[in-house]
Amino acid sequence: MLMTYQAVLKGNRLEWTEEAPTLRPDQQSVRVYVTIVPEDEAAGEARGRRMMAALEQLVELNTFAEIENPVEWQRELRLDRPLQNGPG
Repeated sequence: MLMTYQAVLKGNRLEWTEEAPTLRPDQQSVRVYVTIVPEDEAAGEARGRRMMAALEQLVELNTFAEIENPVEWQRELRLDRPLQNGPG
């Protein structure tokens, strides 16, 4: 069974960005296949990881604890506001 691990290829070295594979004590190397991810996908993945970390911090800080009804709170935020009359 193939297992997938994320890494960054730098020169001829792989640097693990997440959990690294565990080798048996008798293994010094393993055979791998490397897929080059297009730059825009890699940037999107990094952005997703940063967003997840920010959301986890909001949970830890209990940021939205005072909101009793999230659906109603969101509706209130999205209410159309009256347009201001400009000069004329």
